[in-house]
Amino acid sequence: MNPSTELARAVVTALVRARVTDVVVAPGSRNAPLSFAVHDAARAGLVRLHTRIDERSAAFLALGLTKGGVRAAAMCTSGTAVANLHPAVLEAAHSGTALVVVTADRPARLRGTGANQVTDQVGIFGPLIETHDIASPDDLDLQRLWSGDLPTHLNVQFDEPLTPPGPWEPGRVEPMREWERPVPLLLSTLETGVDAPRTVVVAGDGAGREARQLAEAGGWPVFAEPSSGSRTGENAIRAYRLLLDTELGRSIERAVVFGHPTLTRPVSRLLVRENVSVLQGPVAGVWPAPAYPVAGRFHSKPTAVGEPDLAWLDAWREADRSVSRQVDALLAERGELTPYGVAGAVSRALPPGGQLVVGPSNPIRDLDLMAVPYEVGGRRKVIANRGLAGIDGVVSTAIGAALGRAHSSRTIALMGDITFLHDSNGLILGPDEPRPDLTVVVVNDDGGAIFATLEQGADEYAASFERLFATPHGVSLEQLCAATRTPHWRVASLPELEQALASPNGGIEVIEAVVRRDNRRDLDEAIRALRP
Repeated sequence: MNPSTELARAVVTALVRARVTDVVVAPGSRNAPLSFAVHDAARAGLVRLHTRIDERSAAFLALGLTKGGVRAAAMCTSGTAVANLHPAVLEAAHSGTALVVVTADRPARLRGTGANQVTDQVGIFGPLIETHDIASPDDLDLQRLWSGDLPTHLNVQFDEPLTPPGPWEPGRVEPMREWERPVPLLLSTLETGVDAPRTVVVAGDGAGREARQLAEAGGWPVFAEPSSGSRTGENAIRAYRLLLDTELGRSIERAVVFGHPTLTRPVSRLLVRENVSVLQGPVAGVWPAPAYPVAGRFHSKPTAVGEPDLAWLDAWREADRSVSRQVDALLAERGELTPYGVAGAVSRALPPGGQLVVGPSNPIRDLDLMAVPYEVGGRRKVIANRGLAGIDGVVSTAIGAALGRAHSSRTIALMGDITFLHDSNGLILGPDEPRPDLTVVVVNDDGGAIFATLEQGADEYAASFERLFATPHGVSLEQLCAATRTPHWRVASLPELEQALASPNGGIEVIEAVVRRDNRRDLDEAIRALRP
């Protein structure tokens, strides 16, 4: 056996030992030893193989698989291919996702020589991610490979010959047991009882059910972002962002924060108020510190002390019911399909046991306002790339999440048209690739409507707004989907959307919901003006 083949098979064996079940391969020459080894391992049933022609999509597919519930690795060749993994690696680092990327490299002797496709790949992802430079099987460290909840980068040096002398028949590979997994060193924590009567629980991305449970124990409202895992039960306040600038919102004395809240400016302003004491729980990823002052930290769930102030909770519930009814009435009066209406319909269509992947910008914020809290125990999972909240790779993330959660009753993705176009090549799947059942709902307003709601959308910037920020594209999504043989529906009303959502055909399909963009700023201002 030649050294490159031996090394590649050792790498694949180590990945299986580290509980990697899915491997996404982007084609290349220098990573040929890895590709052959993964193909043989997949034939032996050790991993599930996926191939993609674009490294960025490959990495986001692996990210989605990992977020969906399995552990996945993305593999690519040397040179610029490695740089295309960077967006997914950054998202994984900042969201605390254990993505594995394996990059092929030339032997160390060729570094700095100007050889073809040679650049400095050691540390290419910056100081957030450690590179493990692998020259021989002896360099493989399983404890490092299973690095907890952060991404892992293996840079593997391959010399010629790059093809194996024959097929590999791998035997049984025993995955590492849970007790062998390294335990991360915990920071100092503050175990505390929370007794402030006017307390709210803020549940950011990845907060989990602990946020809801504490809110229920204390009799407090919970402000839960869609991807928090906490937007269930009777304490979840649907329209919380519209209530924080009211007398009720200004009376908050303490906020207990779970996860990583990034979605709304009203919550950001709440957490920096001088008269609000903030308790902070653990945050996944590489975030060094919150962007707001913290009075205390906790690792395990704090305890609610004292009798619940049910009048405080009832005041929030009543205000929420009032404003939510007004939001629904305002949207109904408009008599047209709006982005908020799309988000509400998607939320209602998600069945128990289902999974929803949400894109950034307006869709997740629209969902945040429109999603009525689900019942506890419904096992609905909402995923969003909120680590850095970029528009990169959302189509591929959704496909990966659908493939990674095989027991899901249904997977739906909600995203804007710019986000969809940014990763439309995620729809390019070869004939032998695993294909999930996935409904992709694209809110098409022919441009970037979120900028209309921000400072640059003000009237004084109208002359440059369309070209610099709205960026209308005029792309026919129907023809784009036809090019990849992806079924496509185009809807322009709420009944049409609801019918399309109720009639999935199986496989990957796209529902294009056409909405206006010219009135988005006025619509948002009207919603923000609502009061209980």
